[in-house]
Amino acid sequence: MKIVIIGAGEVGYHIAKALHQANDVVIIDQSEEACERANELDVQVIQGNGANVSILTQTLENTDLLVAVTGSDEVNIVACMASKLIVKDDGKLNTVARVSNPDYIDKPVAKRTQIGIDTMICPELTLASEVAEILSIPYAIGAEYFAEGKVEMMEFAVSDASQLVGKELQELHMANCCIVSALFRDSEVIIPHGEDKIQENDHIVVIGKPAAMKDVRDKFGEKVGGRSKVMIIGGGIVGFYLAKLVSKGEFDLKVIESDKERSTQIADELPNTLVLNGDGTDINLLKEEGVGEMDVVIAVTNSDEKNLLCALIAKQLGVQKVIARADRSDYVSLFEMVGVDSAVSPRQATVSEVLKLTMGQGIETVTTIEGEKAEIIEYTTSKKSKIVGKPLKSVKFPPGAIVSMVVHKGNTIVPRGEYVIEEGDRVVVFALQSANTQVEKLFK
Repeated sequence: MKIVIIGAGEVGYHIAKALHQANDVVIIDQSEEACERANELDVQVIQGNGANVSILTQTLENTDLLVAVTGSDEVNIVACMASKLIVKDDGKLNTVARVSNPDYIDKPVAKRTQIGIDTMICPELTLASEVAEILSIPYAIGAEYFAEGKVEMMEFAVSDASQLVGKELQELHMANCCIVSALFRDSEVIIPHGEDKIQENDHIVVIGKPAAMKDVRDKFGEKVGGRSKVMIIGGGIVGFYLAKLVSKGEFDLKVIESDKERSTQIADELPNTLVLNGDGTDINLLKEEGVGEMDVVIAVTNSDEKNLLCALIAKQLGVQKVIARADRSDYVSLFEMVGVDSAVSPRQATVSEVLKLTMGQGIETVTTIEGEKAEIIEYTTSKKSKIVGKPLKSVKFPPGAIVSMVVHKGNTIVPRGEYVIEEGDRVVVFALQSANTQVEKLFK
């Protein structure tokens, strides 16, 4: 595909990095520094305004996908609208705009085809939704649903105090409709076997039928009963949307926001939530509000450095799980290295959505895990798919890929070697990035 990316910041750079080897990629950005960084990749780099009609006219010939991910909502929207007007063939060009202002979008992903935007993505709302899904599970650091909710993925961190340390995976005795798809150990990614032993600080990815995942949660230390106590530091777009989601569940919630006017606005819109006007790095304030008794503290201000500081203070004061927002991709692993239980990045939502658009027919969902080490991809098979009609043991899957789940006629199945995939099945595959291209060929 020919792909034009407007904006070479964190999001644009990582989209280009993920796509440039298999596609013809062009990046447009006004910043000389951002352009120099993009030049490290094998892509064409144009320094200029991505919403400039003359630049777009020169660039858009034979373009399949335009992705506008600058830091300005208006530039992204205008670039998509202008591109649709320049390219007369409506069916050929697909447009994606990253948008953060809630005046433009009220859910994580939306369609705005009437104004020339095929997919509008709000990374902040997607991030808030992801965090809300994992809040009530103390050792979960990631969660995702596939096949319209029929398959659930959870990523757990094994603490040094966990009773699971030293046990073989087969000793977990999980239900037939659940499977351990991957082990992340330090920088290593392991496709697991029953004899593999669990070590402290391992990250374990489990995929299964949602009804059976409760038992999995219990194995990883979920407390049964009672309302979880949650504190959100930062009442911006992410914090406010997260607070709205959390306020609907079984949680005792407190929000700390430094801007007085914003605090009042949140308190008016969420009357059953305690909103405090203050600084999340103020140790006295945190102690007064009983931060040590919280089950989870989430720091989602617009400053990565402040989020890290808030999370580490909360951890020091006794909080069981701390989650911190990290907009810079190189901070994610750093945050977790120094004690943050889960570092979450809004960038990943946009990258995943764009990857789905570039992977062709049959791709329903793409989720990257552990930064960008691996992906979980949901495919819908067609009669042309090479994987259809054969026992899985006879399909030449590349090293680093495994079929984790199949949804066949509404039934969720962990497939064994003898299982034969049929047309229309929804297949959930765990794959290292190095294996993605070969896996994709099996479903074409």
